[in-house]
Order: sequence, then structure tokens, then C-alpha cells
Amino acid sequence: PMATALDTWHQVVRTHDARLLDRLIADDAVFHSPVVHTPQVGKSIVVKYLSAAALVLLNESFSYQREIIGDHEAMLEFQVTIDGIEINGVDHIRWDENDQIIEFKVWVRPLKGMQKIQQCMAALLSPG
Repeated sequence: PMATALDTWHQVVRTHDARLLDRLIADDAVFHSPVVHTPQVGKSIVVKYLSAAALVLLNESFSYQREIIGDHEAMLEFQVTIDGIEINGVDHIRWDENDQIIEFKVWVRPLKGMQKIQQCMAALLSPG
């Protein structure tokens, strides 16, 4: 059977292979960052944000704790430690009938953890 959007996402997390995102993310996908106020719209910017997030978050301490899975959406709770700061968060992923991700929303707690992620992401995403 075809890999579902969720299977492919888990493969990205396991292998850190950002090239898989090109097939996985829909053209009009929307990314909601925990630290950027405005939704990021369009495949290229969503891929850019998810690739940066992968570099920041997917260290050896990262793991998904639980999953709540619906018809075309899932909520994946994760735990990760960055520079000694324990971070707890949720990836809320929605996909379409083509098994492409159309919306990716991330919640993070506590505030100290969100600030740490913001710092790391800014360093990667800032021009230059």
C-alpha cells in the first residue's frame, strides 16, 4: 500500500531526509509556527521552515510521546532537550486525499523552550 502522509512524515523524522518534503508538502500548504505570528503560506516556505525546524529539533533526544490520529489529521506530542532545556510540544498535521500535508501547526511549551527554539530558528532562517 502507498505510504500515507503520516508515514512519510515519520520517515522524514527518522532519516532527517528533507528531500522527502518536496513530495509530501502540498503547493498551497500553510505552516503555523509557535514563534512567528503570521501563517507561512506556500510549499517553498513551508519546506524551508520544516527543514530548519528539523535541524533545530531532531537531535538524539527528540521523540514522539503519543499520537492522536483522525481521518485526515493527527496530533503528535513530542519531547526534546536543547541546550539543557526540556521542551514539550505538539505537531498538528492535516493532509488531503493525495496524502500531501496541507497544514502544519506547532505548539510548544514552556515559554523558555519556545524562546530557545526561536533563537535557533532565527539563526538558521536569517539572511546571510
